[in-house]
Amino acid sequence: MAKRVSRSLLDPLMVPLVPKLYKLLPIPRRFPPEGIVALGHLVAIGGAFGFAYSTRFWWGGVAAAAGVAGNHLCDMLDGTHARSTDQCRNGGELLDHFTDPLSFSYWAIGIAVSVGDLRLGLAAVVIIYATAVLTSIKAKLIGTFELARFGPTEMKAIFTLYGLALAGLIAWPIGGELTQVALVFFCAMICVGVLQLIVGLIKSVIDVNKHGEAPDASAWQLGDDKEKKV
Repeated sequence: MAKRVSRSLLDPLMVPLVPKLYKLLPIPRRFPPEGIVALGHLVAIGGAFGFAYSTRFWWGGVAAAAGVAGNHLCDMLDGTHARSTDQCRNGGELLDHFTDPLSFSYWAIGIAVSVGDLRLGLAAVVIIYATAVLTSIKAKLIGTFELARFGPTEMKAIFTLYGLALAGLIAWPIGGELTQVALVFFCAMICVGVLQLIVGLIKSVIDVNKHGEAPDASAWQLGDDKEKKV
């Protein structure tokens, strides 16, 4: 199992609060941590619908912010609950990492709907999954699942503030077209994602060459027959 290392700027501020928050919540000890993952996923879907309407209705931005914040809350609590109740399972961690890029993809599609350009949503989804695959492969090769300084926590914080900002601009209009504001924001986030992906790819290649184990030079096995190799 790869060890987990977060270089996030915000995690050092938020992680120490999680155990205290967990003690305040009435989560039954028998409740599976996978249930918290599923709840976070459902909340993320609600946030995506909020983003889709965020440039038209004030409640859209509020729903979007609540969906992102709620998803991150579940993302912080599932591991704490698993460790506190001795329910740590590989399947639970798999589900956790599987749903993370899905949640971001939902939000990207929601924002793309709000600006009326699904092409930008498609570009964002490609970047999200390319980053997720890169992180997973690097973790396999060097044994460390590493989160960047500007990682999921920072992205969720920005999306939460973005949703609240749009809700405020609709409730107390100051003039201007909100769709254009959303378009500029989304394009800026896509550019940041592309730049971070390129830098991350270069750094990952260097890291796996330097810190990874000896390259696997074995041939592929065909089915269960260990004698048949390609």
